[in-house]
Amino acid sequence: MNIVNKDQSNLGTQSRLSRWLTKHKFPHRPLGYDYKGVEILEVKSSEWLSIAVALYAYGFNYLRSQCAYDATPGGSLVSVYHLTQIRDQSDQPEEICIKVFVSRTNPQIPSVFRVWKSADFQERESYDMLGIIHWGHPYLKRILMPESWIGWPLRKDYVVPNFYELQDAY
Repeated sequence: MNIVNKDQSNLGTQSRLSRWLTKHKFPHRPLGYDYKGVEILEVKSSEWLSIAVALYAYGFNYLRSQCAYDATPGGSLVSVYHLTQIRDQSDQPEEICIKVFVSRTNPQIPSVFRVWKSADFQERESYDMLGIIHWGHPYLKRILMPESWIGWPLRKDYVVPNFYELQDAY
């Protein structure tokens, strides 16, 4: 597990994994650490699939979660992957958080379904709620909203269709 050294700047230090990625010429950018000391890395969408395969080979055999959010109104959409190394008798497995920022006008990220099968429903939810297209996903279709739904409900610029605000209701 990555431990935060309070005496050093989070952005100025590289973890063992970040050094390994750099050594093998996988482009990424350290974003610091979360509150538990898990390193957060930014990866470009075009590089994500090759880095995902490398991380799997490195030992990150469990995709704990994949989620997405709208960073700012009109700004980037972000797909977040929490990966864990699961080994026998490991009480503190190594973890990493990967963030992939994409443009809202062309939100495409390669699917990691073929690397981690647990990405199936999670990538579909990101597509359904934010419109992030995980190309290469074999079943990419809406999972929560009806197929006839228009738009992406969790985007900050989303306007609910046929919504009329009630004023002076009493």
